[in-house]
Amino acid sequence: MHVVLLGPPGVGKGTQGILLADAFGWERIVTGDLLRAARDAGTELGREAQQYMARGELVHDQLIIGIVQEKLKALTLGTNVVFDGFPRNSSQALTFSMMLQTVGLAIDQVVVLEADDDVLIKRISGRRSCPSCGAVYNQSLASPIREGVCDTDGGALFRRADDEPSTVRNRLEVYRRETEPLIAYYEKSHALVHHIAGGPSVEVVQTALRDALGLSLS
Repeated sequence: MHVVLLGPPGVGKGTQGILLADAFGWERIVTGDLLRAARDAGTELGREAQQYMARGELVHDQLIIGIVQEKLKALTLGTNVVFDGFPRNSSQALTFSMMLQTVGLAIDQVVVLEADDDVLIKRISGRRSCPSCGAVYNQSLASPIREGVCDTDGGALFRRADDEPSTVRNRLEVYRRETEPLIAYYEKSHALVHHIAGGPSVEVVQTALRDALGLSLS
């Protein structure tokens, strides 16, 4: 099965994707992770991607598709895959679908996690990171034992610039403009599209996600 997780920033795609992959032994594909891995491995595509990353520029769609294709070719035939936050726009989705067709694959199901903007802004702006160990906390969901202090190394926590409320609103606008149209794209394809509320607890959302995909650990 090949599943795409869609949803706005802060809705919990990463958390839900990790839980799903860990519970069922699926492969989780996140393009940012693939780009860094290809760069570190020094592959041809990785070296090309590094040129964009070093300049702080977005890696173009064809290169991202190429790196995803490399990853899929390396997987054992029949591996279940969850694509976390990819594709991000209509151009990527169309090229990706064409690429999958060449190897006899397709997107089977799409899960759209949804939440109100107020919830998303509160979640993201409530994030706090440790500059030393990289631990991430959330004031409303997973707060540290001592406010403003990392549980692991006692370092002072900070809020990243892209987690500021004004920046979060801009990120939500980008999502609506570039990624949200993919919902209609997949609804017109042969994929099953499920809409799940991302506002409840992590456990409740994960249960709803598994139910939608017809998955059970028993």
